[in-house]
Amino acid sequence: MDRPGETTHFGFKDVPLGDKQTLVNDVFHSVASRYDLMNDLMSGGLHRVWKDIMINTLDPPRSDRPFALLDVAGGTGDISFRAAKAAGPGFHATVCDINSDMLAVGRERAAKRHLESQVDFVEGNAEALGFADRSFDAYTIAFGIRNVPQIDKALREAYRVLKPGSRFLCLEFSTVEVPGLDKLYDLFSFKVIPPLGRMVTGDAESYQYLVESIRKFPKPNAFADMIREAGFSRVSWQTLTGGIVALHSGWRL
Repeated sequence: MDRPGETTHFGFKDVPLGDKQTLVNDVFHSVASRYDLMNDLMSGGLHRVWKDIMINTLDPPRSDRPFALLDVAGGTGDISFRAAKAAGPGFHATVCDINSDMLAVGRERAAKRHLESQVDFVEGNAEALGFADRSFDAYTIAFGIRNVPQIDKALREAYRVLKPGSRFLCLEFSTVEVPGLDKLYDLFSFKVIPPLGRMVTGDAESYQYLVESIRKFPKPNAFADMIREAGFSRVSWQTLTGGIVALHSGWRL
């Protein structure tokens, strides 16, 4: 249920809850064509290492046993392609993203990799997934949940569509925990990334929002509590690269 009159954050700004999704959509419409290039430039390629850790943790079966992955907010297909490469012939991924431009990039990338039969692309909202209860063996979301207006609803939907015994994995920016690195990270985030975004995509404002949104995301222990409240068990997380990102895990038992 929507919450009329309630506000939420869009970066450091407070906006009406009902407006955030449109604002986020505008960001990703703007940056979709250069999204993956910017990920490399912003992270120095580290996002590839973080995503590989996520796939190793997912550990999809390498056999012909059916395994259905739901990859939410994964429009360009990066997580699903990596999972398909690691898995056996029984693997199938559904990429669900609310942004049509990101999905278009993902479909083009899937065709180039000849993965059309293993990876589908579906437009949908993380807060109201158009899938049946208990229909997936795993749920992944990488660097996307902080852009969801009502994170609690998205987590409940994740729980709903997972089969008993299945796993939820969320890779997201977190809170730097190494003294000194935190100041360097803030300097890079606010002084380098927006101008870099302007140079590469012609859009500094979208990247200003993205670095601000990282600072508004809950700390790992608070986010873990949200995952538990959605119904998940054996909730845990591991921080990576000094806390720049965290990989969160929960099980539907």
